[in-house]
Amino acid sequence: MKNPVRTEQDAFRFLLYALVYFALIVVGYFINHWLGLGVFVVLSLAVLWRLTVRNDTPGAPTRQTPAPSPPDEHRILVVANETVGGAELLGEVRERAGERRVRVLVVSPALNSPLGHWTGDESQARATAQERLDQSIAGFRAAGLETQGEIGDGDPIQAIEDAVRTFQPDELVVSTHPEGRSHWLERGVVDKARERFALPVTHVIVDLDADRH
Repeated sequence: MKNPVRTEQDAFRFLLYALVYFALIVVGYFINHWLGLGVFVVLSLAVLWRLTVRNDTPGAPTRQTPAPSPPDEHRILVVANETVGGAELLGEVRERAGERRVRVLVVSPALNSPLGHWTGDESQARATAQERLDQSIAGFRAAGLETQGEIGDGDPIQAIEDAVRTFQPDELVVSTHPEGRSHWLERGVVDKARERFALPVTHVIVDLDADRH
């Protein structure tokens, strides 16, 4: 059986469902003992059915190959959030661009708080991501790189998948904080990207504290 709690959002969702599950059983029991038992049986069967369907559903392909980019240009997909404006990231992309005609797409996932996720309020997360993204795009363009940017899904892997489908990159650059300070590294985002997408993947570590000093 697959683990249903793979991310922080999954954990919050699982906790909410569990509270509702037990609350309905308790309410039904206090109304009538047999009603409480009936609610328990029905909800338990529904949970088992849901888990069975989820486990029987085939997973996504482990390797996704994007459609080829135009032959006269090289496309680089950059995915970063808080480190999107780091000097190390800009330097890496400039080095990879070389003398070729390059198009760059910078995607910044809108990472929301658990409260914002449950209330459906993504405005603050998107505004913060957009502010960082605008600064990063300005830096890339000042370096002579043809650059566009967009806010991506809060799940970085989903954000990459969406961009791969539409942008058709030739390579992927993922920027994170150093180990020990990076939620993406803890979640294995870089390794998952290498497993999922048939693209060269470059991992850039950006130490914002060192940049400030």
